[in-house]
Amino acid sequence: MSKANMPVLKQPKPKKRSSKKVAGILILLFLALLAVLFFRSSLSKISSITFEGSSYTSDEVLLEVSGLKLGAPFFGTSSETIAKRMTKIPSVESAEVDKSFPGGITIRIKEHPLAAYELSVDEGLKGLLANGTKIPLGIGSMPMERPILTGWKDDDPYLAKLCEVLAQIPDDQVSDISEIVPSPTVSYPDRVKLYTGSKFEVVTAISLLPAKLEYLNSILESQDPGTLTLLEADSYIPYEPEGEQNDTTHK
Repeated sequence: MSKANMPVLKQPKPKKRSSKKVAGILILLFLALLAVLFFRSSLSKISSITFEGSSYTSDEVLLEVSGLKLGAPFFGTSSETIAKRMTKIPSVESAEVDKSFPGGITIRIKEHPLAAYELSVDEGLKGLLANGTKIPLGIGSMPMERPILTGWKDDDPYLAKLCEVLAQIPDDQVSDISEIVPSPTVSYPDRVKLYTGSKFEVVTAISLLPAKLEYLNSILESQDPGTLTLLEADSYIPYEPEGEQNDTTHK
């Protein structure tokens, strides 16, 4: 018998894995070289730092708190971390950080609003922000129509609360209030006395002030000067005319 012809098996061609691996390694080395060159170049460094919106803190202090330096790595610190650092400054409510490649960083500051003023012989005029933070102001500088707080101790827990309340009230609604002094009682530990430019003396509580403000302004506009009590119950007693006071004294 003759042997059957066996089919010839084709040998599989070797895959070009080695060449692909070499190409991949070369690409990685090239990218690594580009990364090294980039991070050593000026393009990866901070070239400008700008602060916007800050009235109460100098750029030098802002820069120190931010932790940034010209020439430092541009991608070395995240925007969120920088913004969080800025809120360590008592006058800063929040911050927004904008990075613009290459090298530019802009930090926009939002400060706590001005709530009132404090005037003392030793320290002069100071502003009180919504969170109770005191900021120095020049003598004769009162850019906003805000009341002056007198007789308050720095550790008074109701001082910060009063500032918070006042900061939420528009300027035109507190423009006639010239002075606020503490006047606590057992029933109302946050009781205060307000003195107005229209010569009213107002007794109220910090916690009640926002709700009583509309009634207060209506009395100030429509009634003669007197004593106004705005607590759980409201009362108004006009001052006696000077002539009647003198007649009473001589009787």
